[in-house]
Amino acid sequence: MTEPARYARTLVEAHIYIGLTVAAAAGADEVLGDTSEETTLTEGADAWTLRHEGAPGGPPIEVLVRYESESEARRYDLRFGTGLSQLIDAGQWLQVAVIFARRAWSEGLFYTENPTGEEAYLSVVEGWALARDATIEAIKFLTDDAEELGDDAFWTPMGTSARQASPERFTRERLENDITFCERSLDDFQRLHAR
Repeated sequence: MTEPARYARTLVEAHIYIGLTVAAAAGADEVLGDTSEETTLTEGADAWTLRHEGAPGGPPIEVLVRYESESEARRYDLRFGTGLSQLIDAGQWLQVAVIFARRAWSEGLFYTENPTGEEAYLSVVEGWALARDATIEAIKFLTDDAEELGDDAFWTPMGTSARQASPERFTRERLENDITFCERSLDDFQRLHAR
């Protein structure tokens, strides 16, 4: 039996949701698995359907992405889409940001030692940009006057656990500082390794 259809705002958000869901169901050490090879993409009347078989013993996962929402995200250069995610909570977004930031930092160190290859360079740039954008997704859950994220920003076990483990990571000040850190890291890397 397939779980209920869910809508992502963009194809990228759909892939991240599938990766988070499969990793969580499998009890994997890595919070975000790469499931792109096992995910199929089918075109429908008004949306794409992404389908993954799910974790062993678990149900298949289907995520729909409306053509209109993908187009709107591209128009405004928003990797994950406009508005708030209905699939990934603030705690998960921050976990995703940490994964991409760690990868970018690590790959950046290797690249600094051996600065060759366009693919390696772009991987670091993309990693810092993804970390920044995932943190922006987390901060979107803040209400205008709030200094920290409210309970309604956390609805998954992973997100709730992240908040309980480090509640200080979910304040306006900390999230803004994390976004600035990612932007500076990206700028510094590009400046040092200008192409």
